[in-house]
Amino acid sequence: MDPMDGGMRYNPGSSDKDWDQAVTFLPASDNKKLEKKSGSGKVGVIVGLVILAAVLALIIGLLVWHFHFRKDLKLQKIYTGSLRITNEAFVDAYENPDSPEFKSLAKQVMIQLNSMYSESPLLSKYYVGSRVQAFSEGSVIAYYESDFAVPVGQEAAVDQGVSKLSDMYGSNKVRKLVEKPGALVFDHVVSSANLRFSQHTRGSEDEIIRSPGFPDKPYEPNSFVQWQLRGDPGYLLKLAFDTFNLEQNCSNDFVRVYDSLVANDKFLMAEKCGYYSPTDSPTFISSRNVMLVTLVTNEEGNYPGFRARITQIRPDSTELTCGGRLTGSSGSFQSPNFPNYYSPNTTCQWEIEVPVGKFVKLKFPKFLVSSGSSSSCPGDYVEIVGKSKLCGQQPANTMVTVNSNKMTVVFYSNSSHVDRGFSATFDAFEPTDPCPEMFQCDNKRCVKPTMRCDGWNDCGDSSDEKNCQCDSTMIQCRNGFCKPLFWQCDGVNDCGDNTDEMNCGCKAGEFKCSDVQCVSEKLKCDGNRDCKDGSDEEGCSREMSCTVSTYACSNKKCITKQNPQCDGQDDCGDNSDESSCNCGKKAFKSSRVVGGQDAIVGEFPWQVSLHVKNMAHVCGASIISERWLVTAAHCVQDDKIKFSQPGTWEAYLGLHTQKDKQTATKRLLKQIIPHPYYNAYTYDNDIALMELDSPVTFSDTIRPICLPSATDVFITGDVVTITGWGATREGGGGATVLQKAQVRIINDTVCNQLMTGQITSRMICAGVLTGGVDACQGDSGGPLAYFLNDRMYLAGVVSWGDGCARRNKPGIYTNVPKFRGWIKEKTGV
Repeated sequence: MDPMDGGMRYNPGSSDKDWDQAVTFLPASDNKKLEKKSGSGKVGVIVGLVILAAVLALIIGLLVWHFHFRKDLKLQKIYTGSLRITNEAFVDAYENPDSPEFKSLAKQVMIQLNSMYSESPLLSKYYVGSRVQAFSEGSVIAYYESDFAVPVGQEAAVDQGVSKLSDMYGSNKVRKLVEKPGALVFDHVVSSANLRFSQHTRGSEDEIIRSPGFPDKPYEPNSFVQWQLRGDPGYLLKLAFDTFNLEQNCSNDFVRVYDSLVANDKFLMAEKCGYYSPTDSPTFISSRNVMLVTLVTNEEGNYPGFRARITQIRPDSTELTCGGRLTGSSGSFQSPNFPNYYSPNTTCQWEIEVPVGKFVKLKFPKFLVSSGSSSSCPGDYVEIVGKSKLCGQQPANTMVTVNSNKMTVVFYSNSSHVDRGFSATFDAFEPTDPCPEMFQCDNKRCVKPTMRCDGWNDCGDSSDEKNCQCDSTMIQCRNGFCKPLFWQCDGVNDCGDNTDEMNCGCKAGEFKCSDVQCVSEKLKCDGNRDCKDGSDEEGCSREMSCTVSTYACSNKKCITKQNPQCDGQDDCGDNSDESSCNCGKKAFKSSRVVGGQDAIVGEFPWQVSLHVKNMAHVCGASIISERWLVTAAHCVQDDKIKFSQPGTWEAYLGLHTQKDKQTATKRLLKQIIPHPYYNAYTYDNDIALMELDSPVTFSDTIRPICLPSATDVFITGDVVTITGWGATREGGGGATVLQKAQVRIINDTVCNQLMTGQITSRMICAGVLTGGVDACQGDSGGPLAYFLNDRMYLAGVVSWGDGCARRNKPGIYTNVPKFRGWIKEKTGV
């Protein structure tokens, strides 16, 4: 039951008769006891009548208040607004609220606002007053607040009255409110409602706040809502959002949380927008027994809103455990309330002591501490006393060491801008050997000796690549670094000073593409995209004929623009390149907690888990419409099991954790269509389509990924994302929770060299050639996704590789743009 729905309520159906029945007179048990002296009897009667009259007067007074005056209870409604003054010029003094110029113009505006509201019989009854908050240029724009004392039940009527006035004095309807010399002339009046709520959490009870209309309808446009929250003295307030769904752009709609009862930036803890998964919604804890929450919305793009629970907790609560003495050879600690937001005005101090004769090594697997606007950490920070101060977002496993068996760590947060905080571990190490059988980086990180001078920044500070002698298999960069020879002339500045991309010219009669590829001059402007990046067709003025390398519009126009779909521009002229763009959008806003590879719920809503009936996960797939999935052809080749038969499979959509299949949507298959030219020996044309037995309904956790056009290209070095439940290491078992990883597109020529000539034009190479990040067994058929035009596209399908996450062995993916026509032919998508 919702706590807001509890408690006693007044029943307006009560009658006077009910009140009369509640007054009873008890008879005396002995009438003779009343027969005293006649004088004293009369006095008693008189006193009794006076008392009775007083009681009746009190009851009547309460009834009158209850049934009459209580009807006059009023709510405070504040409307924020702006108006443009067209017969005034902006001066710098208007920026200072204390200047005589500001005060004079503000007084004129308030007089004319009073006049404006007086024109409405409804508003004039409830109007209290206005105040000007600021001025800005254009000619002069005044920003104001207007107060109304509105009787209960009249809120909607007042909202409508203010809206009508805004229309009356709206744009292109220039008005002069006071017809006398010097009156201000203005247009473009905009007003929006400002609601204020006040709630007090007591004892162990919870309070609920929700955006107006939630969950039945979206929040109102142009609104400003405040919740003033209080707790009992000696307690702190905990604000936990269980639903949070606002517009993604914080410039339009946002929620702010203050460690105060007033909207003062000095006490602003956080500003939030977007959509958070219920499993990752933000939670805040105040530094005192008060908190302010505000919701601001603009005129368009309204969303469901939020629901949050307020509880009060004691400062010594276990979730706020902070500081102390830590001893032993190893241990761990974290910021208060981690991984949720720590409180403002917090100071913690840990005294760490390892055995005598050892030194202390401190590691931060996750670190997100608000740093203000400077790298000198003027805001919140973690200080290793006598060593260093850290703030902001630090790389995973950032390490600090001290040449002592003792270390003091201080965490400090000021009055504003909190963040997720940190987790930390400490270990003892031998002073003479901080990195046993390892190479110690300048930042005290330890890496394998084989990573020294291999061309990769394994330390994170490049110290493993300094002072290296490059052999014949490496590029000698001018800045002193060595890089693998196969990165030479691949279009990516790997050295950092462009040494590896110098002297990469084309032969006579060849055209140099923007990605350093060389093609024949005769192929320039021939209507075909011979350069992988299409640069040979750029700047060609003549009309192109439609080819497989051009984008075909619905009006038969052919365009050579790279990646034209869903970029917000009508390149075709009939908007066909901007249709079918309801794809590739994830519902939830991702957390900024760094480290780890678990996806959050709903982060990749197009991901599908394919199971053999009554068995475990076998392959992945991607949703492209209500009925169709894309997977790998090698997943549906018969073996001991008839994988090619639709009846073999179950598809789980919206699944996050393999153990929680009951929370997902299960579909059987109607048909499977492997590519007719799939080669089981080379994995060429490794793509297949699956039709569901019934259409699926899209939701927050089930959505399609966008399909690329046949002209889409992927530039070497571009970051792409792989997801799946496959093995987390070569030869290992499958993951329980959906995993994610980022890799980059590898140059085709380089990839073909690394994979001994096995790469065809229908394959894409992607990976991290240092090793450690890759797709693996069980990820097959899943998506390789790239981000473009604010949405995710299916660049490739997980196909094959040489082991998993091996150094210099990228993952190989089916090149989806090469099959765009085939997918359209078979599915209509």
